Amino acid sequence: MRAFVFSGKMDTMTTHPAQEPHTHDDDARLHGEYKVPGGKLVVVDLEVANGRFSNVSLSGDFFLEPDEALEDINRALTGLQENSTAADITAAVNAGLPPEAVLFGFSAEAVAVTVRRALSKATGWADHQWQVIPPSVLPTQVNVALDEVLTEAVGAGRRNPTLRFWDWEEPSVVIGSFQSVRNEVDPDGVSKHGITVVRRISGGGAMFMEAGNCITYSLYLPQTLVDGISFADSYAFLDAWVMAALEKLGITAFYVPLNDIATDQGKIGGAAQKRLASGGMLHHVTMSYDIDADKMVEVLRIGKEKLSDKGTRSAKKRVDPLRRQTGLARSAILQAMQDVFTERYGAVETRLTDNELAEARRRVDAKFGTGEWLNRVP
Repeated sequence: MRAFVFSGKMDTMTTHPAQEPHTHDDDARLHGEYKVPGGKLVVVDLEVANGRFSNVSLSGDFFLEPDEALEDINRALTGLQENSTAADITAAVNAGLPPEAVLFGFSAEAVAVTVRRALSKATGWADHQWQVIPPSVLPTQVNVALDEVLTEAVGAGRRNPTLRFWDWEEPSVVIGSFQSVRNEVDPDGVSKHGITVVRRISGGGAMFMEAGNCITYSLYLPQTLVDGISFADSYAFLDAWVMAALEKLGITAFYVPLNDIATDQGKIGGAAQKRLASGGMLHHVTMSYDIDADKMVEVLRIGKEKLSDKGTRSAKKRVDPLRRQTGLARSAILQAMQDVFTERYGAVETRLTDNELAEARRRVDAKFGTGEWLNRVP
């Protein structure tokens, strides 16, 4: 059988060979699975009778002590209302466990994600037909505007969940949504090096970007994919494919909470997110490929407080380029990333539509290219 997923339009359906579709009759057995990032597989089978969970059976390859705690979890879930939130389910599991219980490879939060997936309230990667937009050179302001346009489109069902790789020509600084222009950017360095300064919709820190010196991508996804997953855990969850791609290139990377991507030789990138009321979500990552560190510290104000918990005295040492660690061309790394994402999630290559580009350019004029937006936190 095939699971039905939305394609680009709300009234169009495509089939994707994923998991069995969830039925939701009161007499139907519901099934959900969730692989904890870096942990174990959690599986739940349950029924819904009169709007409440019944005949709950949790299983998986996790570890749990004492043995009887498994039944404690099943009992805690039994009788919960069908419309329980992930937080409700997590709280019920924690309350039902004995104080001496030890959960290894999973958590109460993981159980909540699994239950929500069984109910079709949460989704997995395979529940969606993913698309990939390869790099195309666009002005930085247009790239930033596209993040808003495409996140809204995915949330509204006008576009499938999508991975987009950026490319650009003009040297730029892209600051986080809540950063102060005055505190983050040195006007003398900006003027000297002809830097375009842009504010994005996601939080996080400033990015110094010259043509060819970074690898930047954006994931546009429905928030159902991270339903029940904490904000902190969602970063590593959404970038598991990137870690696999880097591993394929001989780099062992890991997350440094909250949003830094690093290797044992130093930081290589950072992530940022934005969740919209429409249900769409942006996950944005920039990784350094061949940063001009001298120019970077002339353009960005990187103070001692920023470095205080990084274990280094020099801002230059905070960014360790992928070029040196891989010896590969930037294009080869980009291709490896696209290949791994495509293989993992059955993604198909696509492009930006004329309407999406036109809307992004309209928003540059109305928002992202204006002084009002750029200096909203002066």
